[in-house]
Amino acid sequence: MEYRKVGRSGLKVSEICLGTMTFGADADEKESRKILNLAIDAGVNFIDCADVYAGGQSERILGNALKGRRKDLIISSKCFNPMGTSPNDGGLSRAHIMQAVEDSLARLQTDYIDIYYLHHVDKDTPLDEMLRAMHDLVEQGKVRYIGCSNFEGWRLLESVWISDSHQWNRFICYQPQYNLLVRDIEQDIVPVCQLKGLGIIPYSPLANGFLTGKYKPGQRSLKGTRSADNWNFYQDVWSQQADEILKALLDAAKELNRTPAQVAIRWVLEQPMLTSAIIGARNTDQARDNLLAGGWHLPKPILDRLDTISALPLRYPRNTEPFYENRRQNGVKMPSFSPDV
Repeated sequence: MEYRKVGRSGLKVSEICLGTMTFGADADEKESRKILNLAIDAGVNFIDCADVYAGGQSERILGNALKGRRKDLIISSKCFNPMGTSPNDGGLSRAHIMQAVEDSLARLQTDYIDIYYLHHVDKDTPLDEMLRAMHDLVEQGKVRYIGCSNFEGWRLLESVWISDSHQWNRFICYQPQYNLLVRDIEQDIVPVCQLKGLGIIPYSPLANGFLTGKYKPGQRSLKGTRSADNWNFYQDVWSQQADEILKALLDAAKELNRTPAQVAIRWVLEQPMLTSAIIGARNTDQARDNLLAGGWHLPKPILDRLDTISALPLRYPRNTEPFYENRRQNGVKMPSFSPDV
């Protein structure tokens, strides 16, 4: 297992992060413990959770399973979603953040959370209010690092600017959706993260199961899966080349004698700006397959092939500015500079 720094911090995490959204939902406590033990035995030291997963049950299962080995693991959790019926039981107000972290600490049976994320965008709460609350949690020792998930590029940059201007603890990482079908963060968010030194820790590297090898190009529903129950694949944010990308992935997996899931996750891990990829599993078989994405590299011809087929279409201003950049770079080629004149 490879270990990487999270952004400009000194914190090191495994290149594969175990997501626990299935704990208490698709996987009962016994199966969840098996998945967790399998991941730890494979070298995973990074576990991702959120208060809303299974209504808090995921954190409870994780807390029960971590007794005696907490200090060796990096645990992340998140707040935003409603956890009760009160008007202040959700969102990112100072009131909710302070209560949410106490509740998560109790469920996780720990004194601190390594990385605490703002889970979604809260348009009702000023950024400085939520960021000051997160700063205070670090100062109190209840949280060691902070991050956010699903922020737009401008909101992410503004958040870092506010924290820096007040000398508050600021985000060390960003958690987005990212996979072969959804590469939108490359447009604006990745440049912000690179400029400001934030690690990128994506979720859904398998596009909600579409890239696992269970589906064929053109197929969107499969008996025995959540898709058969009209579960949303979030196709509205997928590349228009989804079926072509899936075919290229299946071909690559066959060529490498790997499963499509391993190749899809490995492709995410090969992107130089990424820190770690979050995998999820309903059982140990899925977990074992996904964990085998670590510890190797895609051959360059296959990596280039997958990069090309899944590349984002150029959008404004990127589809026009290269022309003007070339004009600027070539502007010094003037007749008066020629030695023959």
